[in-house]
Amino acid sequence: MFNAIPRLAVVASTLLLAACAATPSQPQARLGLKLAPAALGTSLSVQQHLKVERNGRTDDLDVALQVEPEAVDVVGLAFGQRVLSLHYDGRELTSWRHVMLPAQVRAEDVLEDIQLTLWPAAAVAAALPAGWRVAEQGRVRTLYLDDAPVMQVTYSDAQRWSGTVVLENLRYHYKLTIQFAANAD
Repeated sequence: MFNAIPRLAVVASTLLLAACAATPSQPQARLGLKLAPAALGTSLSVQQHLKVERNGRTDDLDVALQVEPEAVDVVGLAFGQRVLSLHYDGRELTSWRHVMLPAQVRAEDVLEDIQLTLWPAAAVAAALPAGWRVAEQGRVRTLYLDDAPVMQVTYSDAQRWSGTVVLENLRYHYKLTIQFAANAD
């Protein structure tokens, strides 16, 4: 188990920070986006399996996501151990992270990526700062900065939180595949 802790930190940091890595010559592509939980337009409780592919490496993480009109809650697990949790009530974001996770693992970035992927495009567009825009065509959502594509999200299902969602970060060259667990209804 002792040897699993360093691997746990590497896996979790790779999965949760892939979008945060920027070279000094590129502006940071983080928006500081914090949409109201109610802006999702529904309550949601899903389990996801995440796979990040970058530089020939693949890492996995399991996530439980719950959204109610008053709050967003996320728990991330790697090797069956909790590595991150966050709670956002529309005003304040609180988080916990495994001690082995690097300081660069930011709950703000995790929340932003969740909202950019799952919230309606109109809610995202209304909150974007100058120079940013979001466009949807069919089952593809693209986020632009100064008309240059930064992120492209492809949905396998018309409902954004089912099936498979593939997020490609065009600036930092990684791919995140989100597989939603089938509902047991």
